[in-house]
Formats: sequence, C-alpha cells, structure tokens
Amino acid sequence: MNAPIGVIDSGVGGLTVVKEMLRYLPNETIYYIGDTARCPYGPRTGEQVLTFTTEMAEKLASMNIKMLVIACNTATAVALEPLQAVCDFPVVGVINAGATAAIKETKTHEIAVIATAGTVKSGAYEEAIYSLFSKSKIHSLACPALVPMVESGQYDGPFALELVEKTLAPLKEATYDTMILGCTHYPIIQDLIEKVVGEGVHVVSSATETAKNARDLLEFYNLENTEQEVPKHRFFATGSVPMFQQILSNWIELPNIQAEKINL
Repeated sequence: MNAPIGVIDSGVGGLTVVKEMLRYLPNETIYYIGDTARCPYGPRTGEQVLTFTTEMAEKLASMNIKMLVIACNTATAVALEPLQAVCDFPVVGVINAGATAAIKETKTHEIAVIATAGTVKSGAYEEAIYSLFSKSKIHSLACPALVPMVESGQYDGPFALELVEKTLAPLKEATYDTMILGCTHYPIIQDLIEKVVGEGVHVVSSATETAKNARDLLEFYNLENTEQEVPKHRFFATGSVPMFQQILSNWIELPNIQAEKINL
C-alpha cells in the first residue's frame, strides 16, 4: 500500500524515531509534523497535549496516511489510547517500545527514566515497565531544561555538557544499570548523557523498538509498500522553518530534504 506513514512530535525529537524508521522501513514514505511553535509539551496540561496531538493527527489523516506514529513520549502518555479509539489506521506510541528496550538490556532490573515533567507525572513508564517485570526498581527524573536546549540547536560544547550534568545530578545517589531516554529529543544528546552517567550504564531509546513495532504492524495489517518508487518524504514544522531545517539536515541523512511550514 503506497500511502505515507505519519509521524508527529512536539518538535524535532521525533526525528530520532524517523532515523530508525528509514533504516527498518526503507520502502516507506514518511510525513512528519513537528509542533515547534508550541514545544515543549512537557510542562503543558494533559488537555492541551491531547488537543495539539489530535490536531496533528487530523492534519496527517487528511493526507491519507496508513499509520500514525506518535514519536513523543508526553503525547503518547496522554493521546495514544484516545487516538487509537477514533483513527481508522494503526496508531503506535513510543513508551511501550522504550520499556521493552530497557527490559531487554537490564541485568539488575534497576532502571532510570529521564523524561519531561508531563511524562514523569503520568506514570506511563512505570506502568509499562511493571507490566513487563513487576519487581523492577525505577528511578524517574523530570528534565525540563533539555528539550529547549535541543530545540534551540545548542547541544554541542561545554554549555550543553554542563547543563546535562546539572540536570542529571539528582540521580547520582541512585543505583541502576539501564537508563531510558524517555523523550525522543534526548537521543540527539545521547553522547553527552552517556558521558555523564558513565560506561556502567546502558542508555536506551525507544526509537529502534518503535521502528520495529511499526514494521511488524505494517506486515500484520498487510499495509507494506510493495512499489519500487523512491519514497518522497515530507517534513513539516509549525514554527521556525530555518531552525527546524538545520536540525533536520544534521540528523536525517537524505539528499535535498526541505522542511515546510504547516498550519494546524
């Protein structure tokens, strides 16, 4: 079925999921919306996040997508089940994928979760992890400073490392062997996070598991693209296009990709 897969995020973070989807689903076309005008979602109310996520889903539905990937942990926590209830195509989130990735890696079942305030408050990761292994010990930390840093493009250099060190300081006394990057913005600064937590901690993101999940669902529903045409991906931003374009070009290795402005 030669229809696009829709991907939505609060901003640029979902590009980390797109990168893995391009690897695992090379024949599929991706339409991406980053709600950069209203990012970050973490401090917003559940009602606002649900409204914004629904608006993006409806916009992509009007473009005849065959699947929706909510590539934002905050939006997944709030909007996954409501959208699954009303959409006539499969809807995939990132939280269960992140929990699965962590359970595969941990030996001690002591897991740290860093995420936005909204995701931490929802308890969605605890629920997902406990459903896989009920005796897990989870250390959750809200990191509100990290998404704005990534969105601004200032994630290189001493300032970024210092901010990551300061943000993760509350976890210094905790013991864990695995850390979940519970926000899709965080893999963009994964090297800094790994430097701060040290070699003894396995840092996982939901991106790879989400891409595999999408691949499996396409196969299950017989929605795979079997045509040989080169996919024509599209990337939309609700806010500043030049800033989005800069991060898009840095993160997604595709020729001639041009971000477009979109109004919801």
